[in-house]
Amino acid sequence: MATDALDPLDRLIAERACERLIVEFVRTLDLGEPGDVAELFTPDGVWEWAEGDRRVEGRDALRAYFGGRPADRLSRRLCTNILVTLTSASMATASTYFTTYRVDGHTGGMLPPRLPAQVGHYEDMFRKVDGRWLLAARALFLDFGGPTERLGRADTRRGA
Repeated sequence: MATDALDPLDRLIAERACERLIVEFVRTLDLGEPGDVAELFTPDGVWEWAEGDRRVEGRDALRAYFGGRPADRLSRRLCTNILVTLTSASMATASTYFTTYRVDGHTGGMLPPRLPAQVGHYEDMFRKVDGRWLLAARALFLDFGGPTERLGRADTRRGA
C-alpha cells in the first residue's frame, strides 16, 4: 500500500504513535527501569552507534545492555525536531535530535547545571507488530560527546 493511499487520520495516528515511542524511550531510560526499553523494540530490534562497533540485537541483549547502566546514574535526555515519515501502513522512519545531561555517583538532590554529555541525533526504523508500533532499529549519531562525569563526595550535596 502506498503511503499516499493512507487515510490522513490513519497517517496522523501512526506518526503520533511513533513520536510517542521516541519520547517513551527516553523517559524510561531517565525515570523508569532502563532495561524496560527493550519492550519498545521488536523481538529482533537493533540498537547501534553509527561510529564504532557497538551493536546490540534482540530484546534479551537490549535488556541486559540498557539494564546494565550504573544504578547511581542521573540522566535527562531532551528530544526535539522529531520527524516521522511513514514508508508504508506498517513501517516508518524518524530522525530526532537529542541532548543528554548525565552524571554518575548521584545520591540525591539537585545539582548545579552542567554541560551536556552528548548532543546528536537518532535515526529510527519502526515496524507495526500486532497493531503496535515498535522500534525495529535505532542508530545513534553523536556530533558532540564526552565521558560521563563521576561526582565526588563534595558534589553530591544537595544544591552543590
